[in-house]
Amino acid sequence: MTHEHDTVVVDDRDSGSGMGAILGILAIVVLLAAVWFFALGPGAGSSGTTNNNTINNGGNPPAATQQPASS
Repeated sequence: MTHEHDTVVVDDRDSGSGMGAILGILAIVVLLAAVWFFALGPGAGSSGTTNNNTINNGGNPPAATQQPASS
């Protein structure tokens, strides 16, 4: 009299979908941080060239608006 037994293997491991979801969320967060940095944050500064055409002439009006001296 022989007894036959079926072997049952139980796999308790997850298929990895949880890890994929976590990696996907992290990838989205990194992408949003990069967009913020380059579009809105400190990385969006000017290219370093400024054009300030301020001329200090000691408080005198520009030459084109000066009255000619009367003699």
